[in-house]
Amino acid sequence: MADHQEQTTADPVMARAGQAVMLHHGGDREEARKRLLALWLEVGENGDALHRCTIAHYMADTQDDPADELSWDLRALTAADSLTDERVDGHHQGLAVRGFYPSLHLNLAADYKKLGRDDEARDHLASARKSLGALGDDSYGDGIRAAVERLEEQLGV
Repeated sequence: MADHQEQTTADPVMARAGQAVMLHHGGDREEARKRLLALWLEVGENGDALHRCTIAHYMADTQDDPADELSWDLRALTAADSLTDERVDGHHQGLAVRGFYPSLHLNLAADYKKLGRDDEARDHLASARKSLGALGDDSYGDGIRAAVERLEEQLGV
């Protein structure tokens, strides 16, 4: 997802998710997972779609089991499907929901590959490839495009 955009509104849930992500990037995976889970329980299965998408997206990264990672990435995709551009733009000015899909589908493709489910991995990789046009010409977009290419090579696409 596009965590490279500048935040335009104060949102305590997103701020707390960001703090958990910093813990994870700093090496404290367990504490990050604990905080993200608490935030997920607070937001709830039917809470704000942007919150659910963000929390699930990052929660997936903290998982040890590829099946758990897949479950969280599927939650993130489901939440993204119920997001509106207005909601996303209200948090990150100029960002559109379509910009989330390359990363979300790439993550799902990687999950399925880890689980030996290569056909499903290829399907999500094709979806990621189709949605790459939503990415900007910046380091984030370049990184996603490169990751799609690497996974395509691994899967023989």
